[in-house]
Amino acid sequence: MRADRLVSLVLLLRQRGRMTADTLARELEVSTRTVLRDIEALSAAGVPVYAERGRHGGFSLLPGFRTELTGLNHEEALALLTAGSGRGEQAFGLGSALASAMRKVVDALPESHRTTASDAARRFLVEPETDLLSRRVATEEVPAATMTEIRRAVLAGHRLRIHYAAADQEPRWRTVDPIGLVTVRDRGYLLATRSGADRTYRLSRISAAEELPEPAQRPDQVDLDRIWRERCARFLSSGHVAVLVRVAPERREELLSTAVAVRTAEPDADGRLRLEATFQDLRHAEWALWQLGADAEALSPESLRTSLRDRATAMAARYATSQYLAR
Repeated sequence: MRADRLVSLVLLLRQRGRMTADTLARELEVSTRTVLRDIEALSAAGVPVYAERGRHGGFSLLPGFRTELTGLNHEEALALLTAGSGRGEQAFGLGSALASAMRKVVDALPESHRTTASDAARRFLVEPETDLLSRRVATEEVPAATMTEIRRAVLAGHRLRIHYAAADQEPRWRTVDPIGLVTVRDRGYLLATRSGADRTYRLSRISAAEELPEPAQRPDQVDLDRIWRERCARFLSSGHVAVLVRVAPERREELLSTAVAVRTAEPDADGRLRLEATFQDLRHAEWALWQLGADAEALSPESLRTSLRDRATAMAARYATSQYLAR
């Protein structure tokens, strides 16, 4: 762990030049005292780090110091920098590791390509925090210590105890056999088995976790993509309602944000999209489509069309008169 931090410290100084101890501490997510100890260790190991005193002082490397790293061309580095520029830092608690990896990617480039690739990556924005309607994308927080325990158990193949709060239930401890981790639209899930039965746990509902020493009961080889598809199919077939809907293209994202799942079909002749959306129940479907107003039309089931028509009729009757009744 410390070796990685020392490498990251050197790379920060190489790429940014002079930096204060406080700035280095923020970047490396450690204390200033730890940074000063690391600087001493680097100096003792022969890395030419020197301090500059004064108001604009800090730590720097002697000009020209370099450890050669090769193997990445411009396009490969650009792809990695672009992937790391989005919200991947939120996936499975790997933010610090991603930041360290990105510094190493930049440093691996030849001098002639380093600035070019970094500038090019800034031209790409992947999954920003808000959309065009200024709606903030909801993110789910998982305590760092909890995520670390979950990740370790998954990778080590050990059993895991989790303190989990299922929907509308009090949290309680469960012992599971972890299979893998999945992230979908900024939501993370732990795929596991419990007493041999398939289980899928929302990471944001796990408040604490403990890696156990005994091995997990799971196959050595796993196809997470296939497992996820199978579990999604079972989830969508249990107690949910499928709705065929026509929606204006500009409102599609709003429908995506409220439905349990959406399957896209071909656009209609008038440019509207014909979609099959899955909702928790008819009440959920009625609420979601009502938010879209005339920009969406439920084609089936008929019971949903009836409930939306009755609701619209009642609203029209309420506002049929312009008379204002003062209290």
